[in-house]
Amino acid sequence: MLSVIIPTLNAAAVLPRCLAALEGGRGSGFIDDVIVSDGGSSDATASLANDLGAQVTSGRPGRGPQLQRGALLAQGEWLMFLHADTILSPEWLFAAEEFVGDPSHLRRAAHFTFSLDDDSAAARRLERIVGWRCRRFGLPYGDQGLLISRVFFGEVGGYRDLPLMEDVDLVRRIGRGRLAALPVAAVTSADKYRQTGYYLRSARNLTCLSLYFCGVPVRWIKWLYG
Repeated sequence: MLSVIIPTLNAAAVLPRCLAALEGGRGSGFIDDVIVSDGGSSDATASLANDLGAQVTSGRPGRGPQLQRGALLAQGEWLMFLHADTILSPEWLFAAEEFVGDPSHLRRAAHFTFSLDDDSAAARRLERIVGWRCRRFGLPYGDQGLLISRVFFGEVGGYRDLPLMEDVDLVRRIGRGRLAALPVAAVTSADKYRQTGYYLRSARNLTCLSLYFCGVPVRWIKWLYG
């Protein structure tokens, strides 16, 4: 029924927990295959993914092309794109089964609820802001996962060959009216926010998004993003 595609680049430290959260779906037969689309890791990501039962494909780095490569190898009727440092809460399986089991969702997509592995007030504030952004503008990011039928994914054109903003580019083509928010936490690492600072990183992300909507070439935005 479902193929899970995970883009990686030197993700050996976080990938095992991401894959462990999928065990319920793998054990029940709901997940057909898990594809790790690697961008040329220099650590043990590829061998670790193989040992944990995932199929590995390798190629040039960049989330857009990595996600598209994984989708081309997927066997499932439904696709779920997930970041390697994101851990789905156990209830994800029931929510996903309910979503894909509704025939009216064949041309809709769903994302999970943004959550951070940080107990700080800044983390809770950012989670609320992201929730508002998703409700108001229909702009979930890749760290919230994306659940979409193979048919609909093909109709909207899949992921484009972008080094950045590949997630925003795709959900804009899907459209806010065809996006559903599943009430299940996708817990993402807050390391980048802790290292850079919540205000600074959030400001940088907002600047990058604004530049993208203004038509600035993504390759220039990537330089700012780092």
